[in-house]
Amino acid sequence: MRVTWTGGDLSFRLDPEDEITGRASDEYPVKLATNSCSVGGVPGDAHPDLFAVAAWTIVAPWTRRRVSFDRAISPEVAAALHDGWGVEAGPVAAQARQAGRTLAISYSGGADSVAAATIYPEAPFVHFRRVPHRRVPNRWPHYQSEVLARLATATGREVTVVTSDLEFTLAEPRPGYPEHHAVAAGALLLADRLDLGGLGFGYELGSRWLGGDRYLHRYTPDNPMWAPHGAWGRLFAAAGVHIVLPVGGVSEAVTMRVALNSELRGQVRWCLRGTDGPCRTCGKCLYKELIQAAVERRPLDTPVTADRPVARKWLAKPPYGGQEMIEYALARIPGIEDTLFAPALDYFEATEESTSWLDHCYPPAIDEIPARWREQTAAFMTAEAGFMTENEARRVETWGS
Repeated sequence: MRVTWTGGDLSFRLDPEDEITGRASDEYPVKLATNSCSVGGVPGDAHPDLFAVAAWTIVAPWTRRRVSFDRAISPEVAAALHDGWGVEAGPVAAQARQAGRTLAISYSGGADSVAAATIYPEAPFVHFRRVPHRRVPNRWPHYQSEVLARLATATGREVTVVTSDLEFTLAEPRPGYPEHHAVAAGALLLADRLDLGGLGFGYELGSRWLGGDRYLHRYTPDNPMWAPHGAWGRLFAAAGVHIVLPVGGVSEAVTMRVALNSELRGQVRWCLRGTDGPCRTCGKCLYKELIQAAVERRPLDTPVTADRPVARKWLAKPPYGGQEMIEYALARIPGIEDTLFAPALDYFEATEESTSWLDHCYPPAIDEIPARWREQTAAFMTAEAGFMTENEARRVETWGS
């Protein structure tokens, strides 16, 4: 793989051994659509390691043996690429970038992201906004990126909106991030300007420890994407921008409760389709309504019926992503037996007691936060969620076994 940056424009050429259809870090297959994209509003003098890591978040799935950058990188970043992916990276000649002092939030506006932002009220936001690609038709026109960006700027927080068409490098399964970390491409390139030493993401217990919804449905302490000792964690750290998961120890029930009780409640939006509000008919709206109804102890309010395609995956035989939240909701929503989720009751014997561990924080998640920002998260979790007992932590560590 040969990578070239011209300002904020990235182009890349595959080597003979590289593949058009590759796999992201969670083993999900992704097919390449085009070999160029752009990231708007980024400085041309960012540290070369930042250009390299930003590019790697985009080209990693299709690179097999080596990657050649257009500017020299540090030995630390080259080593992280070799150790994490087995690729030879170069040229190598730069001094490593030193971590900055600031933690920013990679802010999407969803409940998890808002919860992470609530823990650090002084942290600036970096918001990724998809824009059209000059050469690739938009096959997902219902995605309301301008609505999400407008809500981000309405929070009253310091917000940097980064525009990019990098999601259109994917032909299949649809426009999206080649790697989950590509959402951080703009933040990486702005790290010097913003003095970033850490970037906070809204990934919660399910994504960090329970396998997420796209690959492993079991306890995964060595999560390849989000563990600080994993390939991506080491690579970001080598570039002086540590991955920080403020809500990595709590469930989506806790992040939902925190978000709805926060000053940013009016800007919470997880739906990518609605304009004046959530569309209420997509799969994400259905899932988040299930969680919100459970948190608020009220009946489910959705127009989605069991015969809709977006509902089928939650009614199939488990395991599946988000299963812990399905169990949590089944135990708390009044009248759930009269909703489209009624068939799920046949698979679980969930009670409030058996799912109470999902109201508390998994202690090892706090230990993973860099020392500079750890105490603030620990204090917040102590006040808002409390920590799991040994027996509750064991529920996490035996998940899926």
